[in-house]
Amino acid sequence: MKTIAVYPGSFDPPTFGHLDIIERSSRVFSRVIVSVAKNLTKDTMFTPMERVTMLRKLIRPFPNVEVDSFRGLLVEYVRIVDAHVVVRGLRAISDFEYEFQMAHMNKKLSPDVDTVFMMTGERYSYISSQIAKEIARFGGKIDDLVPPLVRDSMVRKLGGKR
Repeated sequence: MKTIAVYPGSFDPPTFGHLDIIERSSRVFSRVIVSVAKNLTKDTMFTPMERVTMLRKLIRPFPNVEVDSFRGLLVEYVRIVDAHVVVRGLRAISDFEYEFQMAHMNKKLSPDVDTVFMMTGERYSYISSQIAKEIARFGGKIDDLVPPLVRDSMVRKLGGKR
């Protein structure tokens, strides 16, 4: 049985923690769609297309993973791509409450969609996109937080500050 999973997020920017979840999801599911959410309420560093482009380069080692984007309700998007699983990464207990609430709401809206939680690897548990952006804005070293492609894109966005 082929199982299609959607790993949604803002991915602004993609981090090593995101890649950890992508790699591990690619081993569990037949097909994984990493989908950039076009969230109008977030102040982002990168446009949705820039994030999609970065992610497409980063997922090349995983032949069963693809990148897309969506706007609107996640469960509607999941239905459109014929998936039945949503993958969510958890870094810490503090992530669980929000993700638990969202999983239940998604289940209410679309009973045939299940949410699978994956704990981010211990070595990435402290990484978040927000932290990476904040450190980069102050010229700090982010090599352990994001892949070189992302780091270089962040440096360019910040006008060459490193």
